[in-house]
Amino acid sequence: MNDRETDVTVVGSGPNGLAAAVTAARAGLAVRLVEAAPTLGGGMRTTESTLPGFRHDVCSAVHPAAFASPFFRSIGLFDRLDWITPELSYAHPLARGAGLAWRDLDRTVDGLGRDGGAWRRLVEPLVRRIDGVVDVTGHQLLRWPHDPIAALRLGVRAFEQGTGLWNARFRDEVAPALFTGVVAHAAGRMPGFTSAGVGLLLAAHGHAGGWGYPVGGSQAIADALVADLVEHGGAVETDALVTSLAELADRSPSRVTLLDTSPELLRTAPLPPRYLRSLDRYRYGSGVAKVDFAVAGPVPWANPEVGLAPTVHLGGSRAEIAAAENLVATGRMPEHPYVLLTQPGVLDPSRAPGAAQTVWAYLHVPAGSTLHATELVTAAIERFAPGFRDSVLASASTSAAELAAYNPNYPGGDIYSGAITLSQLVRRPVVSTAPWRTPLPGVYLCSSATPPGPAVHGMNGWFAARLALRERFGIEVPEIA
Repeated sequence: MNDRETDVTVVGSGPNGLAAAVTAARAGLAVRLVEAAPTLGGGMRTTESTLPGFRHDVCSAVHPAAFASPFFRSIGLFDRLDWITPELSYAHPLARGAGLAWRDLDRTVDGLGRDGGAWRRLVEPLVRRIDGVVDVTGHQLLRWPHDPIAALRLGVRAFEQGTGLWNARFRDEVAPALFTGVVAHAAGRMPGFTSAGVGLLLAAHGHAGGWGYPVGGSQAIADALVADLVEHGGAVETDALVTSLAELADRSPSRVTLLDTSPELLRTAPLPPRYLRSLDRYRYGSGVAKVDFAVAGPVPWANPEVGLAPTVHLGGSRAEIAAAENLVATGRMPEHPYVLLTQPGVLDPSRAPGAAQTVWAYLHVPAGSTLHATELVTAAIERFAPGFRDSVLASASTSAAELAAYNPNYPGGDIYSGAITLSQLVRRPVVSTAPWRTPLPGVYLCSSATPPGPAVHGMNGWFAARLALRERFGIEVPEIA
């Protein structure tokens, strides 16, 4: 950037901050990205948190939304990555058998026995219109969808699976447990309309583009975005903690500031009372307690097919998972929590040396919890993989409170930077047709606290940057399909 005046400053190098920076740099503007940590990537970082040579993803590991992201596709991101798309998107072991969500819908249906047809009727209409489903879930709700039929089909199914009707469709145990495992990604009460919508989107991705992930870890996505930014003239500054907007303006003055942060940073500047009241009403969700394991070899699942899935949901039946998640939502800790586990080494040997593997798992906990969950997670795995404990070479545990301290954009350990509820899909963090704009001149919010919400897809950053470029520079960034 040299002596050029900075046009755009982006705070935070998560997927949305990087997407915003890339969008502005590709428009020919002088962009500076500042990151508090010594490394870039936000929730996409990959580190050796247990032993040398064992590469663990700090937050996100498998990315159903990434490969479908219109923004990532528009910049040719996947030409820069080695991408793995597993045949088995996710698995859900049970006391008897396991639910297996193959990318091949027919194979999944065949494995679900008498509930196979019900599974097909639930997800196939969404798979067939996956672009429309991505459109309706990848924008704010205050707009007319490009594919109203896809929106209607998604809404009807979310109503069914998000209300007391959710048990009417299935007759056996496996299919409802398999679906509830993906619903629980949303970290909310069950049944719930919004969490059901999240589950439907993830399940549809599982049979459409698949639940892919990059070779070497999520850091590869961040590195590819940083490379694109630098190639288009952007500058990057690490170890640059921003504690107030006034301090940032003094240090890095620019015409536009894009914040890939929680809304809390906005409170460091004078805000109109109405906007401040909206921030006061904004709610954060449950926290996350995470455990990384370095293991001597593959997890010894009782059902060997579970070992083919990079993503495994643990928690038992639909009723057991719902009971656990509902306890967390009331601020209590269940004895047998839902656990989301990834074992990327089943398809990516670069994650660990020799025959060893990395295993990454988290569970939902009350916000701000100091619980270290190593024993809880180990017991949850042992329930379906006897002997796992004996294969562990080392482990590293992070409580929700420590996660919040590590990344201030995760208040209370909420990795979504805001509870995923129906009201907060409309009010994220404010009700507006342009919620990325703040009342502060030239300041825009582009994090997961804005539409379309959390996931590694970069769309929040693209929407915010597109709005800022139009309003502050008169630059029209074309729509992307």
